[in-house]
Amino acid sequence: MNEIIIQGIKFDEKSSYQKGAKHAPKKIREALYCGSGNMFTENLISIENSKIIDRGDFEISEYFDIEKITNTHLRSDVKILTLGGDHSITFPVIKAFSRKYSSIDILHIDAHSDLYDHYDGDQYSHASPFARIMEGGFASKLVQVGIRTLNPHQLKQAEKYNVEIHQMKNLDLSTIPKFKNPLYISLDMDSFDPAFAPGVSHHEPGGLTSRQVIHLIQNIDAKIIGADIVEYNPERDFKNMTAFLAAKMMKEILGKMM
Repeated sequence: MNEIIIQGIKFDEKSSYQKGAKHAPKKIREALYCGSGNMFTENLISIENSKIIDRGDFEISEYFDIEKITNTHLRSDVKILTLGGDHSITFPVIKAFSRKYSSIDILHIDAHSDLYDHYDGDQYSHASPFARIMEGGFASKLVQVGIRTLNPHQLKQAEKYNVEIHQMKNLDLSTIPKFKNPLYISLDMDSFDPAFAPGVSHHEPGGLTSRQVIHLIQNIDAKIIGADIVEYNPERDFKNMTAFLAAKMMKEILGKMM
């Protein structure tokens, strides 16, 4: 099995509405290791494994330091799970991955497409990472699931970059395509309905259930090379509900990466 590096990226300076996501990595780990549950996935894979190496959390002062940190960890045959942080971190992480892989597919699970050319004048906003990724040619295919906040600009961007969007209004998980290239998963915690994940900055009703996302992850048939879990905001959480959901998703994604 390849080694899997866990890196925490404490960064939320690109958040447009409310900050707090920089504190997420610590809270997710606390939920995972608090003793409430065990370290097995639903498919009986233990994440207590010497091949999973937690490098800890990184305070970020300069945005593109995220790319440098990821490059440092991205050795031969190493996979990386990143705990964010706001969604802006995905762009520099993917830039690092693109140096190693000639073709990458991305499964992006989110309430938002994050395809703005720029947001509030910032082209690296947490609302813009996938515009930067696609315009730079850093991904061969981008599939978005759970979207429920499209507007004309983002729809035009999706058409421009040939993004495949599975909106909540007519969602059928059986139509999610198979991925041909090494796969990166980007999971925004506001993809879940706020009933399941209140600890996010942007409450978007009408979202995915926890079971739908778990089912989606468990049924991926592709080599997963990396993933991130982003936009958990502990300052908005209720009795750590979202922390435990993020920890659950961390466990299932690690199990799938293994």
